[in-house]
Amino acid sequence: MTSINFEFMSVPKIVCSPGSAGTLAEHCRALAITRPMLVTDKGLLATGILKPVISKLEAEGLVPFVYSDIQADPPEHIVLSAKQAAVDAGTDGIIAVGGGSSLDVAKLIAALVPGDQPLQKMYGIDQIKQKRLPLILVPTTAGTGSEVTPISIITTGETTKSGVVSHQLLPDIALLDAELTLGLPPSITAATGIDAMVHAIEAFTSKKKKNPYSDMLAKEALRLISSNLLTAVRQGNNVEARSKVLLGAMLAGQAFANAPVAAVHALAYPLGGNYHIPHGLSNALVLPHVLRFNASDDWAIEQYAQLMTCVTTDNSCGDAQLDCAHFIELVEALLIDVAIPRTLSALNIPESDLPKLANEAMQQQRLLVNNPRYLSEADALAIYQAAW
Repeated sequence: MTSINFEFMSVPKIVCSPGSAGTLAEHCRALAITRPMLVTDKGLLATGILKPVISKLEAEGLVPFVYSDIQADPPEHIVLSAKQAAVDAGTDGIIAVGGGSSLDVAKLIAALVPGDQPLQKMYGIDQIKQKRLPLILVPTTAGTGSEVTPISIITTGETTKSGVVSHQLLPDIALLDAELTLGLPPSITAATGIDAMVHAIEAFTSKKKKNPYSDMLAKEALRLISSNLLTAVRQGNNVEARSKVLLGAMLAGQAFANAPVAAVHALAYPLGGNYHIPHGLSNALVLPHVLRFNASDDWAIEQYAQLMTCVTTDNSCGDAQLDCAHFIELVEALLIDVAIPRTLSALNIPESDLPKLANEAMQQQRLLVNNPRYLSEADALAIYQAAW
């Protein structure tokens, strides 16, 4: 049920415009940043796409320090190394340009540098006890929405992850420049776009904190992504399609930052942790099966029926059950159209591993409590079996 009693948090400033990465120096000056640390990954740095960004910062009198030792599913030691590098460089502000991993690490660097609170004491909800450095986040993938979420996910063990959730991790500025996404391969464009769609769907059906603001954002996010993702995948240099998917991913990020995600993510995390499957693809693999599982719940049927008109120009038929079924069919059709892998077996995941995955998914109770329908370990196993 949508509550009219809610809190909503987001970033104080959003810049959404192709080419806007060229204005970073101006934003740095507004935040009194003179020695920014630019956090990215080696792959993105090697493309040369950041050269004009760095040159512009230097031309404007800033002294940027580039840190590119970021890796997917960043482990704790990367965060701690990056923090020490920032201290050694005399960094007074953080700019992240990259995917979700770069943005997540940048948030924690900004939180760690100014004080002596250790990273281990920041895990959990609202545990950061010190002010952070000025922070600007610039996504180069349209998926995680990390640029507008107060969350950072870090790998803490061989297959386990932990989250830091704090308003301190919301940046001062989220800057969306679709030109930075033009080089993204079709497979990554598809997986990250589906990830953003999942954020929107799960925010709209989030049991505990669903609210009118997140609903509005989730529906517009779903409309933008579903109507432009296929074009972005097939026409990678289409700036308009890229811009709309990037904006949709950000709106979905704002939505789920306030109305948290649920079972799709809970079942996706063990896939990423055990087999290093990219997060967006992990979500896509279980998405249609979780939707069908939830669609036996009357409340979920009503919610999915409302989302149907966000993913098609078709009008509602007036029957919630039929609209719900049509919504799930349309989502699955998009998964097929963007040519994303569809089954666990296609990724060489042994069928014998499914019970272990189901058991691990049940550890994600912070997410499962948001799901429209109660999900048991047996239900999780049945979903994995359907996805296999």
